[in-house]
Amino acid sequence: MKHRLHLLLLRARNRALLILIQLDILLFVTFGGGQRNETISACAFAMEQAGQWQGRLARPLIDALMWPVERDHCHQAWLAERNKY
Repeated sequence: MKHRLHLLLLRARNRALLILIQLDILLFVTFGGGQRNETISACAFAMEQAGQWQGRLARPLIDALMWPVERDHCHQAWLAERNKY
């Protein structure tokens, strides 16, 4: 019973994470000028590499927020986006 509850909680967490990622993409493509299927993190890294001030501002902030989970988050997100296609 405990194992089944644990699996249900993992599935719910994974679904919530996928929903948040898709919402991130939708909002950023709609209002922020990102590419289709590109997360804010990947776009912030690309904008920084292109010398845009938005990327130089956003990338360090996002990386700082994500530091407990993943170091160099924006670069890793950018690499993941590039490896999808």
